[in-house]
Amino acid sequence: MSAGTPGGAAAAPEQSVLTEVIIPQPGDPRGGELTGVLGVPSGPGPHPALVVVHEVFGVDDSMRAHLERLVGLGYAVLMPNLFSRGGARRCLTATFRALRAGTGPAFDDIAAARRLLLERDDTGDRAGVIGFCMGGGFALLLASSGDYDASAVNYGMLPADLDDTLDGACPIVGSFGGRDRTLPGAAAKLEAALAARGIDHDVHEYPEAGHAFLNPLPAGPALMRVLMKPMMAGGHRPAEAEDAWGRIDRFFRRHLR
Repeated sequence: MSAGTPGGAAAAPEQSVLTEVIIPQPGDPRGGELTGVLGVPSGPGPHPALVVVHEVFGVDDSMRAHLERLVGLGYAVLMPNLFSRGGARRCLTATFRALRAGTGPAFDDIAAARRLLLERDDTGDRAGVIGFCMGGGFALLLASSGDYDASAVNYGMLPADLDDTLDGACPIVGSFGGRDRTLPGAAAKLEAALAARGIDHDVHEYPEAGHAFLNPLPAGPALMRVLMKPMMAGGHRPAEAEDAWGRIDRFFRRHLR
């Protein structure tokens, strides 16, 4: 399997179309439908499979841009919409409750997306998970689930029981911003914990970047961005983003072949 061009370069992406899909969940008591966004390279498979977990603002234009980039690099991707059943206002509290508890309906939704992705004829038998912001927290917790061969954590929240969380974890690549005051010292803490367990990893903090520095477009309400700027120092950092994407791609190429 090939995961695309080395270094995560976005030039000359493969032709791809993102498609809205319904992700089956037989017997789920919540009712309603779990939707997601699927992207598959146009070239012959099998393609490495990536479950993508969105940020706190849901499946927005930046998340779609991330999907397009990953498809262009040769990955088959599926992003479940964790806010499918009621929108962000109704689902956000329950989703964060699941994130803090390490269990709950949001994890069931992500598992259903993985199942659907690996059932395809054009994907292989190895899967990775990548998350952003809130999704980065999920990607970190899922690293030790036994379901993934590699995990990419992008400015995700670290759990209080980090040491226990990492028991049996798969290889992890992590990217954080040094100016993100909501995650002080997160990169160093994660690096130390992974190193102590001998887990293959690549964790980097970009000193001049803030939260969500990979996002090519502003996310969330404008007023919220203004209010959170002092804490998060958010905003796209093109040079740091390109470097981070290159590291992510090389890491996944190594572990998802």
